[in-house]
Amino acid sequence: MKLFATGPGDSEIIEGIVSNSPRRRLFEEKLYRRYDYLIREGVFKHRLSEDESSIAYSDSVLSVIENIENGAFEGRSSLKTYIHKIFSNKCVDQIRKNTTNRAQVNFGDSVEDHLNRLQDSTRSVIEDLMEQHDNRLLWSCLAALGEKCQQMIRSWSEGIADKQIAQELGYQSAEVVKTSRLRCLEKLRNTFLQHFN
Repeated sequence: MKLFATGPGDSEIIEGIVSNSPRRRLFEEKLYRRYDYLIREGVFKHRLSEDESSIAYSDSVLSVIENIENGAFEGRSSLKTYIHKIFSNKCVDQIRKNTTNRAQVNFGDSVEDHLNRLQDSTRSVIEDLMEQHDNRLLWSCLAALGEKCQQMIRSWSEGIADKQIAQELGYQSAEVVKTSRLRCLEKLRNTFLQHFN
């Protein structure tokens, strides 16, 4: 006699993901939700922000799905063990990235220091030019991200709720939209910053 209802087993999820049936996204969503408690673990154990942990978890799920598809996941361990290992590695990568970013030292005067030495009228003209340049660069970087990311970021910037964005763009839930948006914003940020390195 079963006291608790259980979700699909590993083999059922794997078969659902490998199949090209319309229900495939359902199994991907079940995989995502089954281990989403790892996000909290990333916050508490690895001391990541919730957003960083959420991105690490989403990337882990995407890696597992890709490895299931291409046969790299051979089933020698459970999905739980497999995703946990990938997630732990992604958390460590994020910690390294955070540490590296904190350790970088900016030598020399900042742009702000130079601007403060100018007369007010000259400074405001230069600040306007810099803002126009930054806006053009930002739109150029956004265009390079791809249509889905563009639509998601534009909708979000207009104040549209994640639940509505999920319905409009065909995502399974508001949580998936939030995680995907964070990933898109991180790509946008990195693309934008590459122009200054």
